[in-house]
Amino acid sequence: MFGYKVPNPNEAMLISGGRRGNAESPFRVVTGHGAFVIPVLRKARFLTLAMSEAEIADKCVTQQGLTLNVRAVVAFKVGNDEASIVNAAQRFLDEQDQMGVLTGRIFAGHLRSIIGSMTVEQIIKDRQKLAMEVLESSKAEMAKIGLAVDAFQIQSIDDGDLGYIQAMSAPHNAAIQREAQIAQARAAQAAAEAEQESQRKQAEYARDTAIVQAQYKAETDAEQAKAAQSGPLAQALAEREVLEMRTQLAQRAAALRQQQLVAEVVKPAEAEAERIRILAQAEAEKIKTQAAAFSSHNRVALDQALVNQLPAIAEQVAKGLSGANLTVLNGSSGLNELASGLVSQGLAIYEAVRENFAMQQEPGEASQHSQARAELENPASREDL
Repeated sequence: MFGYKVPNPNEAMLISGGRRGNAESPFRVVTGHGAFVIPVLRKARFLTLAMSEAEIADKCVTQQGLTLNVRAVVAFKVGNDEASIVNAAQRFLDEQDQMGVLTGRIFAGHLRSIIGSMTVEQIIKDRQKLAMEVLESSKAEMAKIGLAVDAFQIQSIDDGDLGYIQAMSAPHNAAIQREAQIAQARAAQAAAEAEQESQRKQAEYARDTAIVQAQYKAETDAEQAKAAQSGPLAQALAEREVLEMRTQLAQRAAALRQQQLVAEVVKPAEAEAERIRILAQAEAEKIKTQAAAFSSHNRVALDQALVNQLPAIAEQVAKGLSGANLTVLNGSSGLNELASGLVSQGLAIYEAVRENFAMQQEPGEASQHSQARAELENPASREDL
């Protein structure tokens, strides 16, 4: 639109002409929006509000009289408030590029002043403190000319060919080199220890592996030997078991044979002997009865009757034994023993009968009984029997 002007976002539009009530602002400041500028009666000018920088390269003398070459940079701009814009416009509107030159001179002056009150060691060790002091010292002057400082940075400090800073840093360099060498030595030592530890572990692993392999080989050989011996050993164990079984069978057979002999020989013989004893007792009772009947007539006749009955008793015993399943194991001697046993049983029977009548015998009859007993004990009499 004709007569309407709009400044850029980083500009301030200054409208001069006409009368203003504020003497401190001889022109109208417009930022962020447009305004009507009446041609001929009004005039619009523009002031940059963008950031600018000023480089500083100056020689500064320290408190010790040493000259240092200092390089720094200042970032600045026109202030955003109307007073700063008015101050900057009144000074730099026609020569806005001079703002950087003036700013550099202001900061260089304060930098020389502050470095002159410090030693090289202080400057080198606390460069940030130096920058803050220079910045604080320059703020007031910069505000008077409508400029605001965004940043101040010291880029480098050197002493040229004096070598003071290098000499000052030598102990530190030596200490750093020493620490570096120590660190390197420690690293080498650690590497050597690690290598030794690795070799030790490898040796232990090799030793353990050899032991395990030896144990495995020994166990394998033992198993193989055991497997090789298992055949003969198993056969020997089987033969021993067969022998033990045969021994047990033989023992059982002997026990069964013994039981069979007891059942077939001993028990029948005992039963037959018991039967004979019972028959003998019965016969003795019979004789006793007969003897009681004839006791009043003739004791000798009674004894003779007893003697006459002995062959019949022996015959009954012989018949009983002939029916028994009796095995004579010792030949003729066994037969004689058997015959003697029969005679002894007969004598026992006789003795039992005689003793029953002993109380009734007369003194003269005792000799007759003794004669009858002698006849029984005479071998010739046994042969007749």
